[in-house]
Amino acid sequence: MRKILFGVIITLVILFTFKYCNEKKESKVVLQENSALIQEQIKNVGKLIVTEGHFSEVFNYKNSKDIFGDYFTSEKKALVVVNADVTIAYDLSKIEFKIDEETKTLQIISIPEEEIKINPDLEYYDMQSDFFNPFEAKDYNDIKNTVKASLAKKLETSDLKKNAKNRLISELSKFYILTNSLGWTLKYNETPMTSVSNLEGLKL
Repeated sequence: MRKILFGVIITLVILFTFKYCNEKKESKVVLQENSALIQEQIKNVGKLIVTEGHFSEVFNYKNSKDIFGDYFTSEKKALVVVNADVTIAYDLSKIEFKIDEETKTLQIISIPEEEIKINPDLEYYDMQSDFFNPFEAKDYNDIKNTVKASLAKKLETSDLKKNAKNRLISELSKFYILTNSLGWTLKYNETPMTSVSNLEGLKL
């Protein structure tokens, strides 16, 4: 009788051990699959999020040059019409992140700064110069640099940067939705993201 009872106990121990190991193995596989899915999602949105804008301006360019001291001044001038395309982008492939399978946490460590590109198209009208002060390559470079600096200031007062951030938050919210659906936690640095509104309040 004791041998039978002992045999039953040994059998139950083996069954429970096998079941426990099986469940642990399945749990580990699920964790690895979830981790791979999160990494794949980040890879899929690792593209440029672009906000585009268009600016138009008219510049009056003038340059004076003294000839023979202060006795004679030679002036050149031009009317410059500017049409510029401006893009603001985030390269999400440069996001630094860490996945902790043990705590089921996706931690975003850093987000790349926005990339701003200003591409002005310049058209010159009413160009006036003379033999002593002709238009040179330096003048065109100076005009282009002045135009870019002016457009950069206009960009700061426009809604383009705000729109670009909204696009960024929209992409980051995909990470929150994914991690939340898998029972994981999304963190930005050390701050847990408990809702999409948390993402909207980030200072990026």
